[in-house]
Amino acid sequence: MDVLSQSFRVLGDTTRLRILRLVAQAPLNVTELVSLVGVAQSSVSHHLAKLKGLGLIREERQAGFTYYSLALESDDSRWPLVRLAREAEDAAGDSARLSDLLRAREDRQALNERLLEPGQSWFLWAGALASLLPPLDVADFGCGTGVFSRAMARWARHVWAIDQSEDALSQARTLALRDELTNITFLREDLHRLSLSGGRMDLVVISQSLHHVESPAAVVAEAARLLKPGGRLVVLELLPHEEKWVLERLGHRHLGFSPEVLEAALREAGFTSFTRETHARDGASPFRVFLLTGVKPS
Repeated sequence: MDVLSQSFRVLGDTTRLRILRLVAQAPLNVTELVSLVGVAQSSVSHHLAKLKGLGLIREERQAGFTYYSLALESDDSRWPLVRLAREAEDAAGDSARLSDLLRAREDRQALNERLLEPGQSWFLWAGALASLLPPLDVADFGCGTGVFSRAMARWARHVWAIDQSEDALSQARTLALRDELTNITFLREDLHRLSLSGGRMDLVVISQSLHHVESPAAVVAEAARLLKPGGRLVVLELLPHEEKWVLERLGHRHLGFSPEVLEAALREAGFTSFTRETHARDGASPFRVFLLTGVKPS
């Protein structure tokens, strides 16, 4: 009864009721709540502390931000308070502003996913390789929508672009057709067990794909099987990070890799002559990448 009484007192404030109604619809961070309810950040933080102190909301770190969401279940004795708050007249227009904010967030998320798409970070320099490399047979493991596959096709003899997502491959085929690239074969296959015959590739590229697979070591071994003697494997991957939101939102299976761990997997698969380069963090991004290469012995 005391908790219920305290909850009534806390929710006697109109701004707190508005905040509770908003976070009941979607997880929101402080900056977003400030823009929605139109009060100072210090005031929003104060209200959030009150709501959290009574267990009405919870907080969770995602992509470097703290998001607040409703902590009550429908069997909680205080649930009618939430229902009343959600059903009350929205004189301030909070719901309409929330819809606009969520649409903008989805647009930003779509952009972030494209920036993390395999091959995207190599696109600019890939074109320069056309004048430096002989014609090669290349396999692009986890090609996504084929950004890097198309870039490589401009200098490769042939590219096998491989992914498990039919939606991604459909987009990749459309874009390759638009660019009039006829030297790409698109395959929907499991990277752990490919149908391609062994010893036929000059180069295998695995760009930000290993963190999506169940067994990175098995995929590296499959790359070794496909390569000719003297062929090269190039891996671009994320360093270890704590952004657990990528597991659900982007389908990652691993939170990055230690370069030493991946190099050990390459060595186990028979690769030699390793090179490794770690890149600095890009602006405010929580992710850092490293480049690892190995050669299949002749």
